[in-house]
Amino acid sequence: MRFFMVAVSFALFVGHANALGVSDLTNTEASNGLKAALTQAAGKAVSQLSATDGFFGNSEVKIPLPDALKKAERTMRMLGMGKQADELVLRMNRAAEAAVPEAKALLVDSVKKMSVADAKAILTGGDDAATQYFRKTTSAPMAEKFLPLVKKATEDVQLAQQYNKFAQMGNKVGLVKKEQVNLEQYVTQKTLDGVYLMMAKEEAAIRKDPVGQTNRLLKKVFGALNY
Repeated sequence: MRFFMVAVSFALFVGHANALGVSDLTNTEASNGLKAALTQAAGKAVSQLSATDGFFGNSEVKIPLPDALKKAERTMRMLGMGKQADELVLRMNRAAEAAVPEAKALLVDSVKKMSVADAKAILTGGDDAATQYFRKTTSAPMAEKFLPLVKKATEDVQLAQQYNKFAQMGNKVGLVKKEQVNLEQYVTQKTLDGVYLMMAKEEAAIRKDPVGQTNRLLKKVFGALNY
């Protein structure tokens, strides 16, 4: 009997939360609920990506050779440079995994600075509205943090040095894309892309199943969106 009453109470709570609309939420509730969600999403994304093989073992974010090197990869292997190509791919992904922890403080700081107007816009925006907010507010400082770490991880790889020389010349004649002229910048951008992809996945999961979240306010806010 007691179990039945608990189940009924829980069902009524969920029903009440889902019966709320965004207009029923106070500005404080909307803002705090969103900030809790984004802080949670940032923590999960950084934790997953910064683990060993967070990039290298995940096909969704694994950083491949730049296009110019991918096109030459078969020839490189025929010339006995396969190990160098494999080492470079591993180093690029390990560099990304090492750099990602720097993202957490920037993401959390961006959450703290979020205005009530920002929060409302994100809550009523598209499925990745929060992720796009992060792209706008954190891309530049995050890239600045990532770049030195990426350089350190790849600076002693001979193929990386050779690529940079080749890519600069190749860009002048249209053979190498501008964003791939420098290997370190290429890896930095791919690392950023990986962070925002994982943020988008976490955001989508929260929007899809707010009742499954552990934070009470977060449930209430995102539950209102599904009503």
